[in-house]
Amino acid sequence: MQSLAVLIDKVIDIYTWIVIAGAIMSWLVAFGVVNVRNQFIRIIVDVLFRLTEPVLRPIRRILPNLGGVDISPVVLLLGLFFVRSLLWEYVWPSLIR
Repeated sequence: MQSLAVLIDKVIDIYTWIVIAGAIMSWLVAFGVVNVRNQFIRIIVDVLFRLTEPVLRPIRRILPNLGGVDISPVVLLLGLFFVRSLLWEYVWPSLIR
């Protein structure tokens, strides 16, 4: 059971960094800091989009339209932190006993 809890914790940790990298990359593309005509950048943007978009799309449907501001990554990160906190609260204490 402890191995499964550690695995879930690490997957949440990795996905958190992927969401953060995707948000930062989308800002860099939107402000023209990085050139998406560069093949390497295009591949990175595409991979981050494919990893985060299936989870962010349902969140965007629920959230109200805030103009040009997309807060769906923030909501997703809060959800990931909540799940991780539940994991620590309910799984880890039972493993210590």
